[in-house]
Amino acid sequence: MITLRRPVKEYETEAIAFKQEFIDNGETTINGSELFDQMESYDDWLKSVQDNASSDTVNPSWVVTDTYFAFDENDRIIGIIDLRHELNDFLKDFGNSGYSVRPTERRKGYATQMLRLIMERAHQIGMEKIQLSVERSNEASVKTILKNGGKYERSFTFEGEEADVYMISG
Repeated sequence: MITLRRPVKEYETEAIAFKQEFIDNGETTINGSELFDQMESYDDWLKSVQDNASSDTVNPSWVVTDTYFAFDENDRIIGIIDLRHELNDFLKDFGNSGYSVRPTERRKGYATQMLRLIMERAHQIGMEKIQLSVERSNEASVKTILKNGGKYERSFTFEGEEADVYMISG
């Protein structure tokens, strides 16, 4: 069983190890991380995440976003997921949530659990459905979305890659 927890300073060491595993695996993008993959300083990232969680302090080019680490029963970060409360022009194809599971923990059902938990959070704040997008080549994520009741809406192309948009409600 996993739990979702908002990032705090106390998670820094574990968060850095989480990020490093992606780097060591040759991955430059950590989806759903609110640019954790691009920021050098955990403190700067943490401030950004905390600011973007409130309509009073959200970056003007972002939308209000809740970001969570997913922890396993051993208190190890196994993933990250975000929930964007609304969509702006940039996000209209990408959707309300992004997520990543650390490379050594993939194909264990964690992403499916994370998405189910983020749907619960969405309902708690009054969202009846969320939109997700996924590259067609990402079969694991397509399966995760479908397992959570995702219904195909439409397709688009981003940076030469075909992607599909799904809606999850319920």
